[in-house]
Amino acid sequence: MNSANVRSLLVRGMLAGLGAGLLALVVAYLLGEPRVDAAIAYEDAHAAGAPEMELVSRSLQSTAGLATGVLVYGVSLGGFAALAYCFALGRVGRFSPRATAALLSGVALVAVYVVPFLKYPANPPSVGDPETIGKRTTLYFLMMALSVLLAVAAVIVGKKLAPRLGNWYATVTAVLGFAVAIGFAYAFLPAVNEVPEDFSATLLWQFRLAALAIQLTLWTSFGLLFGHLAERLLNPKPATAAPTADRNGLRETAASTP
Repeated sequence: MNSANVRSLLVRGMLAGLGAGLLALVVAYLLGEPRVDAAIAYEDAHAAGAPEMELVSRSLQSTAGLATGVLVYGVSLGGFAALAYCFALGRVGRFSPRATAALLSGVALVAVYVVPFLKYPANPPSVGDPETIGKRTTLYFLMMALSVLLAVAAVIVGKKLAPRLGNWYATVTAVLGFAVAIGFAYAFLPAVNEVPEDFSATLLWQFRLAALAIQLTLWTSFGLLFGHLAERLLNPKPATAAPTADRNGLRETAASTP
């Protein structure tokens, strides 16, 4: 792929990421923020002494702060995903540009978010010991890195097995291998459970579902938007010329008209 196409796809990826970020922002505001407010209310009710002064107001956090974070994340995601798309196009199978974008988004959703989420799920404010935040963050990103590397390895193994086993059985074998490797990672990495005993299980479940819905919206909408833009760039529809009248034919018709 030439550099001009790479640049064009990078720009389109960032635009698609921006559009996906806008949709995810709506989901985050409608589903996520009410649960965050409820968790903060729980934290304030169980805090000892007077509540600490906020450096940034909650209203600013839930509007401008949320929008900035989600949109910047969406644009960054779109840029990195577009570069990964340039590498994957034509190497993962004979898929169209749109299908490749959908496949890449689905794999990225599973590897980058779902797999780490199942081991270390998202927690609302007031859940977790502040002294262990560094350890929890390190474990989460370690799980994410392992998931991404194992997903890439599964794709490579599937490609190598395809000539001998066929596409279907090669894919099944690669997916099963990925699942087994992730299972070992789940077993050996330490678990983290710092949810207070009296914290609402309903609120915790709703918060985690909202976090999952945000990521699902982000990756799905990115795959659809970027797939459309990539298809238009890489497989443009041929321009149809307007039919032109045959002057000789018109003269002959006019001459034969009584």
